[in-house]
Amino acid sequence: MLTCKELVAHSSDYLDGQLTLRQRLAVRTHLAMCGNCRRFIRQMKLTQAVIRQMPEGELPELDALAERLAQDRRNQG
Repeated sequence: MLTCKELVAHSSDYLDGQLTLRQRLAVRTHLAMCGNCRRFIRQMKLTQAVIRQMPEGELPELDALAERLAQDRRNQG
């Protein structure tokens, strides 16, 4: 059976459908017995869903924030 650490290492490939049948079965077996890893995978799925809904490209408000932070650092230094 996979350890929790091994499951985390395989989690992205599992969610992307990139594992072999044997690896998928090992992940599913572990998830059936480990509530912490089930919660982790559920959170990963939610994170992927949120990321997919984000607009592509750069976000201007983040660029403006980064510039303000850089300016604040220059003014302090």
